[in-house]
Amino acid sequence: MLPAGSPLSDWLSWLETLSPNEIDLGLERVQAVLGRLSLSIPEHVLLIAGTNGKGSSVAMADALLGAANFRVGAFTSPHIINYNERISIQGQHAQDAEIVVAFETIEAVRNDVPLTYFEYGTLAALVLFAEAALDVWILEVGMGGRLDATNVIDPTGVLISNVSLDHCDWLGKDIDAIAVEKAGVMRGGIPAVFGAENVPQAIVDHAAEIGARLLLRNQDYSLDSVPQPGLRGEFQVGNAAAVIALLKAAGLEAAADTDLVAAVLPTVQVRGRGQCIESDGIEWLLDVAHNPAAAEALAETLAAEGRSGATLAIVGMLDDKDVEGSVRPLNEHVDQWVAVTADSHRAIPAQELARRIANASGRPCLVADSLVDAMESARRDASINDRILVTGSFYLVGPALEQLYSRPET
Repeated sequence: MLPAGSPLSDWLSWLETLSPNEIDLGLERVQAVLGRLSLSIPEHVLLIAGTNGKGSSVAMADALLGAANFRVGAFTSPHIINYNERISIQGQHAQDAEIVVAFETIEAVRNDVPLTYFEYGTLAALVLFAEAALDVWILEVGMGGRLDATNVIDPTGVLISNVSLDHCDWLGKDIDAIAVEKAGVMRGGIPAVFGAENVPQAIVDHAAEIGARLLLRNQDYSLDSVPQPGLRGEFQVGNAAAVIALLKAAGLEAAADTDLVAAVLPTVQVRGRGQCIESDGIEWLLDVAHNPAAAEALAETLAAEGRSGATLAIVGMLDDKDVEGSVRPLNEHVDQWVAVTADSHRAIPAQELARRIANASGRPCLVADSLVDAMESARRDASINDRILVTGSFYLVGPALEQLYSRPET
C-alpha cells in the first residue's frame, strides 16, 4: 500500500503494477474482494454492455434519471482526459481525494488478490456509490460482459447496445462468439434490452435458456417520437430508444416520461463522441470510433452532414484494432489521411499505421512525428469550411481535446 497522503497519480501508476496482465478477464478476483467490502447494493443496478454506444447510453440514462430526481452513480471506461471521468455521482465526477480513499479502502481488504487496473477502478466506483447511498447504479461493461468485472453485481436491468467485431483476441473471432460473451450479462427474470436491429441468435438463445426478459427493437419498443439526443448521428436515436425501454422495463418509468425525455435528451453530450469544436473558422470533429462498426456510423454522420470544404483525418489506433476495416467506410469522406502514434504502449507506430491506411485507402497517408505536430500542420493547411477529424482511439482523442482546450480561442 502506498504511503498515506499519496496523490491519485501515484495510485494509478502503482495499480498498473499489481497484475501481470493488463487485461485478465474473470470474476473470481473481484468477487473475493467485493465480499470483504460488504457493500450495500441499491434496489436498481443497470448494466450497459455492447460493442459501441455504451458511453452514450450511460450518459443518456444518467441524465434522464437525474432529471427525474433519482440519486445516480455512473461508472464508465476508459476516460478521455482525467481518470475522475470514470466515476460520476449525481452528475459530478469524483474528486481525487474521494477516489484515493476508495483505493485505500480496497487495499485494506485486498490482501494478495492481484487485481487489474480496471478491476480496482470498478471496485472503487462501487465503494463510492455505496457510501453515497444512491438510488441507481449504472455500470458500463469494460469488455465483453460474461467475465467483465462489472458483471460481479447482479443487475436489475440490462442493455446490450449492439454486437460487432472488436477485442477479438479476447472475445472471439466472429459475431456469434462475441455475442455469447455479451449475453453473459443477462439474468433470469430480469429485463434485457437489445439495442440494434440485427440480433445475434446467441443473444436470443441465451435469453430463452435462462429466462431473461429480452426486449427487441421494433417488436417490444420503437424509435417513434424519440427525439434526437444532443449527440451527433442519427444512430443515437436508436441508442436513446433502447435506454428509454430499459428505464421503463426496470421500473424507473419516471425517468422515461415523454415530456422529460423531450427536454433532457437534446441536452446530452459526451466528450469524444462526435464532439465538435470550432477554432479559427475550422471545425474539429473528435470521435473515438475504433472499430469498423463505429467507423461506419461515423461515415454515415459525415455523409448526412456534408461539407463544402475538405476533410483531413488524423488517426491513431491500438495494435488489436482492425485498421483496414475502420478506414474503408471513412475513405470516401476523407481528403487526406495523417497517421500518428496514439498515447498508449499498445499503439501502432505511426509509420506502420500509415502503411496500413495507405493500403486500405488506395492513397498516400502522411506520417506525423507527434499529435501536436499533426494538429499544428492541419491547422496551418486547413482553410475556412475545412474539417479536421481526429479519430481511432480514446488514446488519441483525449490528448487532442487537451490541446484544443488549452487554446484560448476554443
